[in-house]
Amino acid sequence: VQLQASGGGLVQAGGSLRLSCAASGRSVSSYAMSWFRQAPGKERELVAGISSSGRSTYYGDSVKGRFTISRDNAKNTVYLQMNSLKPEDTAVYYCAAKVTVLSPKSNVYDYWGQGTQVTVSS
Repeated sequence: VQLQASGGGLVQAGGSLRLSCAASGRSVSSYAMSWFRQAPGKERELVAGISSSGRSTYYGDSVKGRFTISRDNAKNTVYLQMNSLKPEDTAVYYCAAKVTVLSPKSNVYDYWGQGTQVTVSS
């Protein structure tokens, strides 16, 4: 499975961005998918995750109520809608996939995208 993240960029505080993670190589319809992010000098942290069916989701505390994760299994793509962005959301965002059960732990994910930079100016 190859994951290609896109949609990052520079945005002012309060603005919005939509990230996409397109999978190729095989269908990820049976994979749980998550977004993580890593800012300079900080550890990688969970942003949001979604189960293979899309019925279950979870969010990191810092993004709850502002970010929404979704997936389109027909397009083999996962999305992250980010609203009300803050400077502290600045980071490289990575999508990741794992077989079956959704998990907030980054070390159990099998496949990773290359990351897309999100920069939020104040």
